[in-house]
This record gives sequence, C-alpha cells and structure tokens, in this order.
Amino acid sequence: MAKLNNKYDNFSNAVNRLNEAYGPDPDKIYPNENIRSLCYIKNVITRPNIIVGDYTYYDDDTGAEDFEKHVTHHYEFIGDKLIIGKFCAIGKGVEFIMNGANHRMNSASTYPFNMMGHGWEKVTPSLADLPLKGDTVVGNDVWIGQNVTVLPGVHIGDGAIVGANSVVSKDVPPYAVVGGNPVKLIRMRFDDATVEFLLKLKWWDWPAQKIFENLEALCSSDMAKLKSLK
Repeated sequence: MAKLNNKYDNFSNAVNRLNEAYGPDPDKIYPNENIRSLCYIKNVITRPNIIVGDYTYYDDDTGAEDFEKHVTHHYEFIGDKLIIGKFCAIGKGVEFIMNGANHRMNSASTYPFNMMGHGWEKVTPSLADLPLKGDTVVGNDVWIGQNVTVLPGVHIGDGAIVGANSVVSKDVPPYAVVGGNPVKLIRMRFDDATVEFLLKLKWWDWPAQKIFENLEALCSSDMAKLKSLK
C-alpha cells in the first residue's frame, strides 16, 4: 500500500509541475507569492459546505485567507451550500449571507425568541417553518466587485459582472452586468448568440495547457478568434 501511495504522490507531483509550466499552480494559496492580498479560495476553505473551483480568488489586503469569515449565518444543520465555480474574481468586503440568517415570516412575530434561551427555546422553529432558499451558486468566470452582498439562494450565471456595493437579491443571468440595491440589469455583455457560444465553449474546463495556448484569444474582444478555436 505504501508503494502505491508513493506512486500516486509522484504522479500528482508530476501533474502539478506540468501545470506550473502553463500558469500558476491552482493548489497553492497564493498564485503570485509577491501579491499576498490575493489568494485561491479553495486552498483555505475548511467548511465542507463551501465548494470552490480552481483559480477562483479573493482579493483583500486585510486578510485574503479569511474568506470564510465573509460567509455568514452558515450552519451545517440547515444543509445549504455555497458553490463557486472556476476563474472567479471576488473583491474585498464581499458577504455571502446564507440561509441561517432567515427568520420565520408566517407567524405574528419574526423575533428569534429561541436564540435567547431561558425557556424561550420552547418555540424553536423547525426547518419547515423557515423561508429557506436553497444553495447559493456562483458560476464560472464571474467578477464580483468590492463590498457586494449576496443573499441566500441566489444563482449568479457564468461570465456575469456584479458592480461594487451591490446587493444581489435575485438570480443574475449569464454574462449580465448588474448593479445597485437591489441589483438591476445594466446591460448584457454580449448578444444572445455569443452568450450561447461561450456557454457551450466552457473554456474554464479546458486543461491548463489549452488555456495557456489560447490566452490571447480569451483576452481579446474579437470573438472571431475564439470561434476559430477547435
């Protein structure tokens, strides 16, 4: 068994070295050791109910490694997840408010008496009594500006941009630009045909080498370059 584990470790190390030849290592905390305000989130996560894809980063000069502090009211007994895709850019001061923040709304009072104890726990609500919204999901290649608040159960589509200081209270379509409190659609980044093409392309799922070899096309406003790729 030890020999088998050693072979697996050697293989994993070889894959990591190969990936490093085509960009930063997605399994390191800091993609650039000289910029400690920026970290790959998946490598600092400890909660099983937070799932983050490769290359997604949080940028915060007061502690990028403390991303989990920005996911609030997140309790395992509720069961909701925060799921973030690959290649997302998340700005300083973001807050993902999870379902644990919700109070029951179908009773005369919304006050959480049970939280205060001293006998008031006799009116502890069941999960069925709470307005739970499900998982919060952020797609791939999403840019979230500084000080954005994301409310429970929201889905933000691939390629979307959320303006700074926004409150995301509803789903955001793929490749939409939104902003405000609550967020409103400002514009679509591309026409419908291009959005459909990009959603089918799913470049974020390409291997590191293919991404490296096509960076110029991915960073160009000329969609013809991307559409010429195979």
